[in-house]
Amino acid sequence: MKKDLHPANYRPVAFKDMSNGDVFVSKSTINTRETIEIEGVEYPLVKLEISSSSHPFYTGKQKLVDTAGRVDKFMNRYSKHIQNKQK
Repeated sequence: MKKDLHPANYRPVAFKDMSNGDVFVSKSTINTRETIEIEGVEYPLVKLEISSSSHPFYTGKQKLVDTAGRVDKFMNRYSKHIQNKQK
């Protein structure tokens, strides 16, 4: 095997699903600026828009999660074009 192929700085990191608030801890090398305290231990925090605890494939619920308001942003941006085409 090649030496120094994999990073050596794996550490526990907290991942938080912003759509439902679930938090889980896993090992990662990702750099973060925020931290969170879980059961008295402070972990680096990574915020996720969606994870396996809220994704429709894993939950079995067919629910559209639009946390960033993408549809509203699209409608605001292109509302003039849409109105002109309807006339």
